[in-house]
Amino acid sequence: MEFSAEMKYVLDTIWLLISGSLVMWMAAGFAMLEAGMVRTKSVTAILTKNISLYALACIAYFAVGYNFMYGAGNDFLGSGLFLDGTSADGHSLMSDFFFQVVFVATAASIVSGTVAERIKFWPFMIFTLVLTAVIYPIQGHWTWGGTALGGWIDGFSDFAGSTIVHSVGGWAALAGALLLGPRLGKYTAEGRALPMPASNLPLATLGTFILWFGWFGFNGGSQLALGSKDDVDAISSVIANTNIAACGGAVAALILTQLLYGKVDLTIVLNGALSGLVGITAGPDYPSLAVALFIGVVAGFLVVGAVPLFDRLLKIDDPVGALSVHLVNGIWGTLAVGLFNPDVSLLAQLKGVVVIGLFVFAASLVVWGVLKATVGIRISEEEERSGVDECEFGMHSYPEFVKMPPGYESSASRI
Repeated sequence: MEFSAEMKYVLDTIWLLISGSLVMWMAAGFAMLEAGMVRTKSVTAILTKNISLYALACIAYFAVGYNFMYGAGNDFLGSGLFLDGTSADGHSLMSDFFFQVVFVATAASIVSGTVAERIKFWPFMIFTLVLTAVIYPIQGHWTWGGTALGGWIDGFSDFAGSTIVHSVGGWAALAGALLLGPRLGKYTAEGRALPMPASNLPLATLGTFILWFGWFGFNGGSQLALGSKDDVDAISSVIANTNIAACGGAVAALILTQLLYGKVDLTIVLNGALSGLVGITAGPDYPSLAVALFIGVVAGFLVVGAVPLFDRLLKIDDPVGALSVHLVNGIWGTLAVGLFNPDVSLLAQLKGVVVIGLFVFAASLVVWGVLKATVGIRISEEEERSGVDECEFGMHSYPEFVKMPPGYESSASRI
């Protein structure tokens, strides 16, 4: 059965709008996951950041980002403003913009969790503006924009964004975390990492399921078409592979934490599922279910190892584990395409990971560094003890657990 060109245009456009709406819903997933993983005195801040960064990212990408990514320009950077001079192939321009802009917001959400509980709100928003308007679109111009940076990353393949979205968010978050430093009380004078338990595991679990659901639009929508039997078959394969990879990541983390620690760690299992999703995102279109499951299992093992690596060995404080999920498994998923897809070179994948990673990390480090040297990026020690909710927003998500009688100060409030 073949559709007319007009009907194919309609179906492809509708599919992008539906998929984009699913990805937009992932913003709620990030908000719930991060709100559940931080302490009670930082929940209002994390929720405010998530809704604000989504809105700002959409405006920034409309103003300049989409043109920088898909405008004519040169091999390094596109040109134009406000979608002028851009077009879409086979579907409406507005559906293409909507689908792309929700991906941009995802990259910014990754940064939010890593710098949580000690970042100043407005410097974070300024960084979000630069990331979504400039940094993300530039590397997107090299990849999905089709220039391959003048041949530097020829052959690089990333179907839905293990590197282009997730590792980019991870590299930006890593740069911020290095300049920001750990939360007060995270490490003893001897350098031993102290646990800072999540405030609401039901919220974190809900957030994970929302992200898992939204990922079907994230990966399935990246087929960019629905107007033929081949497209429908491809979307079916992509969504099935996406789901099985998440299952593999969750079960791998479940088993490995039991073996290593004698107990299952729910937060690691949640991140295991997300790691499987990140890992399969670069190539959900080509493998069998068995290969997709394997990619997810490896991702689950990697996150179990990466969390203590960052936390204890490298002394990089990441309250939600975003670096282990998005950076580490964004790299793994991208390289896995070169390992399992015979049409893609592992060397081309490695080169793309390195080039994009170096650019994003260096650019982010510069932006964070300028902000730190000018307006500052970290709240004061006194403000951090009382909580970022109190000092920057004057309200609490759990007031009955945070508010103390006048003059009362518990030992817990000093953490």
